[in-house]
Amino acid sequence: QVQLIESGGGLVQAGDSLRLSCTTPGRAVSNYAMAWFRQAPGKEREFVATISWGGNLTNYADSDKVRFTISKDNAKTIMYLQMDSLQPEDTAVYYCAADPTTYVTVRKPTESDFAYWGQGTQVTVSS
Repeated sequence: QVQLIESGGGLVQAGDSLRLSCTTPGRAVSNYAMAWFRQAPGKEREFVATISWGGNLTNYADSDKVRFTISKDNAKTIMYLQMDSLQPEDTAVYYCAADPTTYVTVRKPTESDFAYWGQGTQVTVSS
């Protein structure tokens, strides 16, 4: 079982930035393709961004690719999601996901592409 731990969420104002982190205690993030998904109140969980095992390939939801940046620090076993110019519609619980077999391609991944999930971190953006 792979444990994923998210952190960095909080309450911010529109236009602010946040950086979310996801760690995999005892396991190297380089072993997994990883991703961020989010779920807003009353909505289904949706894809935000994904990054390949080595960190050289990324893919983003069309609505986020300008403001969000996903990255990995394989030496520190941590993955990040830098979110800039946050808007109220970004309010959601953000989930980290990982899988040892998923490839990052031009296709937007779905939840079924990732076997392991964190508990989520709340991001609230006030107007």
